[in-house]
Amino acid sequence: MHRIVIGAKGERTVLVTSDIAINFLGLEDGRVLATPEMIRHMEQTCRELVLPMLESGYDTVGTHVNVWHLAAAPMGTAVRFEAEITGIEEERRVQFRVAAFGEKDKIGEGTHERTVINVARFAAKMMGKKG
Repeated sequence: MHRIVIGAKGERTVLVTSDIAINFLGLEDGRVLATPEMIRHMEQTCRELVLPMLESGYDTVGTHVNVWHLAAAPMGTAVRFEAEITGIEEERRVQFRVAAFGEKDKIGEGTHERTVINVARFAAKMMGKKG
């Protein structure tokens, strides 16, 4: 039985580097954390939080994201990502509150949902979709 704890919190910090910053503005000083990268790190923070609470052979996949990118985080700054488990439905769907903070302000917030999967069963199902 999984031991998912509502109210559990986790965080991670990421440095905004060239590989996760936008580059389409054409100015080096205009490079900031890309929205898809902010979302990716929010999801990763949630996964890292819940994974130790799952039985062996299980993991999670993202199923819903609802976030706002509130402010920019320039290259070279540290961004702290926070996640909190806010609910569980059907013992499979785990809801999270997520937020991201730059060195001076909140840069993102919202909610995320991940579904608990049996990794072997999921892989077999995906193989069936291939052909």
